[in-house]
Amino acid sequence: MQEYSIKRGYGKNLEANMVQGLRDCFGVEPEESDGRYTISFGALQRLEVWTGEKGKTLVVDTESNADVNDGVIMDTNRRFREYLYVVTGYTAKERAKKVKKSVE
Repeated sequence: MQEYSIKRGYGKNLEANMVQGLRDCFGVEPEESDGRYTISFGALQRLEVWTGEKGKTLVVDTESNADVNDGVIMDTNRRFREYLYVVTGYTAKERAKKVKKSVE
């Protein structure tokens, strides 16, 4: 499970952006259960997202499917990174910097 901070201005419609991002980036309709949205796509057997405490973070829990080829894995990773950018407003490089800073 991973928790991602949200860039200023992206938190206003976090839940709507979270759901629409799943539709746009993965092209599937998420299933909703108790405020958590779940999809299955490519190398992700399960991708579950929900808002964190006070709606200021995005929480992501994934379960991988190792029985797929490298092309599917690369496509899934690209879509996942794009999804995180759309919802959080931070690029992969910016997210890595934030994680590094929080560990120090």
